[in-house]
Amino acid sequence: MLIVVTMSRGTVEFRYRRGTRRIVLTFIALAGLLVFTPQAWAQPVQSATTVQASPASATTGQQVALTATVTCRGFIPGGLGVTFFDGPNLLDTVPVDASGQATLTTSFTTEGTHTITAAYNGYNNCGASNSTTTVQVTAAPTPPTSPTPCGCGSGLVNIHQSGNDGGRAASWY
Repeated sequence: MLIVVTMSRGTVEFRYRRGTRRIVLTFIALAGLLVFTPQAWAQPVQSATTVQASPASATTGQQVALTATVTCRGFIPGGLGVTFFDGPNLLDTVPVDASGQATLTTSFTTEGTHTITAAYNGYNNCGASNSTTTVQVTAAPTPPTSPTPCGCGSGLVNIHQSGNDGGRAASWY
């Protein structure tokens, strides 16, 4: 909590700041009277954040786009951005664009359910908010093994035909 009181040319200004709330009061001394003139009252507006993962199911090493959408009345892009977490682990902080979105592309090295949190950090008149989603990660498929050579030398198979009685009976090898 911060409280500042200043006096200048007959004006006393009282500033109170706690978290993102701020009150500024100005008193002016006129002919022995104390006049109260309130200034702007900055009360943060509640924001809302949603987060989506695309795809929601992935294999280890596969790229996943995490997109957070922030809505707030009077929203101005910028601020402290959106911070993405995988469980308790910080992934990155991404700026919010003019459409209210922040996107992080990442991949996962471990299998299992990953709980993703997108935390909007607030800005000027918009308060902080967060949302979660999950990404199900499975093992990447094992690539097929190459065929084992047959040991036949060139790898070519020779076909021979033999027959009798005008070719009616035949054998292949």
